[in-house]
Amino acid sequence: MTTLDLLRLRRGLRDLLAPCDRPGSPGASIGVLREDQLLAHESAGLASLELAVPIGPETCFRIASVSKQFTCAAILLLAREGKLNVADDIRAHLPELPDFGATVTLAHCMRNSSGLRDMLELMRLAGVGLAEPTTAADLLAAVRRQGSLNFPPGSRFLYSNTGFMLLGLVVERASGQPLAEFLRQHLFAPAGMTRTRHTPSLAEPVPGLAGAYLPDAGGGFRRAQHGFALGGEGGVVSGVEDLALWTAWLSRHPWLDAALQAQAPFPDGSLNPYAHGVEVRPWRGLRTVSHGGLWPGFKTCFLRVPARQLAVMVMANHAGLDAHHLAHQALALALAGDAGLAPPLPAGLERLAGRWLAEDGAVNLDLAVAADGTPTVTQHGVPFALEAAPDGRLAARRAALAFALEPRGDGLVLHADAGHALTLRRAPAEVALPAGLRGHFHCQELDTDWTVLDRGATLQVLVQGPIRHAGPWLLEPIAPDLLRLHVPGDAWQGWFDVTVRRNAEGAAMALVVHGARAREQVFSRLG
Repeated sequence: MTTLDLLRLRRGLRDLLAPCDRPGSPGASIGVLREDQLLAHESAGLASLELAVPIGPETCFRIASVSKQFTCAAILLLAREGKLNVADDIRAHLPELPDFGATVTLAHCMRNSSGLRDMLELMRLAGVGLAEPTTAADLLAAVRRQGSLNFPPGSRFLYSNTGFMLLGLVVERASGQPLAEFLRQHLFAPAGMTRTRHTPSLAEPVPGLAGAYLPDAGGGFRRAQHGFALGGEGGVVSGVEDLALWTAWLSRHPWLDAALQAQAPFPDGSLNPYAHGVEVRPWRGLRTVSHGGLWPGFKTCFLRVPARQLAVMVMANHAGLDAHHLAHQALALALAGDAGLAPPLPAGLERLAGRWLAEDGAVNLDLAVAADGTPTVTQHGVPFALEAAPDGRLAARRAALAFALEPRGDGLVLHADAGHALTLRRAPAEVALPAGLRGHFHCQELDTDWTVLDRGATLQVLVQGPIRHAGPWLLEPIAPDLLRLHVPGDAWQGWFDVTVRRNAEGAAMALVVHGARAREQVFSRLG
């Protein structure tokens, strides 16, 4: 890059951060790395609203799921030393786990193809939000209650924090060291990442760590609350400069870099987009290696383009920002004038706006199109933008999601993972409340009771889980015998899909619940 190219890049990054550059706002930090040179590192906003401390070069953030590549790197190092094999059954290292009815390997967990239900969703279904004090033992107990999987291991891709929490425990058993110490000794210290650490306890003081903030209804911000213990799924604190050092260290250890990026095929021959703790996806004609991170009040995106020797790091303590979008905007700035970039989104997508569902009710979503033409899907309560894919489809811009829409006639076809596709139709405009749901239901795998209350115009659910009670939560009908259970939370206002299972006489005998990452939890009627 010329001096003027660098000037344009830095000014462009500052423009991206302009919404945070105002009094009383948390913010973000963006870095752009090419080869071994940090071309730009710009920040805006406050690391601490209470103390008016600005975000600067040394500010650290909780990078949440970006931690997963470090957990995978630890497993790969131990495999290289002969202390384990990625083909090992995870129960060989963690014999306290139940028999899930199929062999789940370490590789399945690293590739998010294990079928293990996500422990965070299991806790939410049992009434426990991310802000509530929850120990590592609580999380493991939720996993140990499971007697089945989302799907046969290796057959599908579905993001699961459970697999990475378990991988962190495997690192500890195989190495004889706490995960934090193994990562420090074998990865962080050799790479020069002196501001990076793994923090199992959220109470542990961390020098330079930004506070985490959520937008409030009055236009201001409030502190995000964190309650869950952190393991191999998301416990790392780091900063832009340290992730730049990690990228450079990987370039000097090509065997590990290649191993992290290595993809595996599904039974249909298509490649799993999730490699080992990183995603491999196309973006405007370029192959990218990336991962996002989300924890209440923190958002991160770590994005690499190996063919251009480029990396972009975005870290935010402002929950209202889209770190993934900012990272790709920064990448576009760094690649300005690159003839190899494919064009962005087509026009005229407004016709797709509305509520859509699959014929069998297995998938339902809301689709909106912003004033700038960007389509946004909301599924299970979580919004994510779509971008142009090389095959003409509209693919999820959100990391860790296999999702692409193909307009076809008056409908849509949803292309998911492993070659699976579903035809979507528009949902009915008006739906009556399903009859006969009032009563008590129990889920054995969650050890949780739900009480459905009929309030006349609405249905509500009270939750009694093994740790605490929650509710009432609203049950919203969107199609006959298909409802959304709205679950409040600090990080997002999510929903679970609930289908009613009836007997031959039409009586409601069970509620079958599907989340984004925990499917088919059956609540059977009591009495």
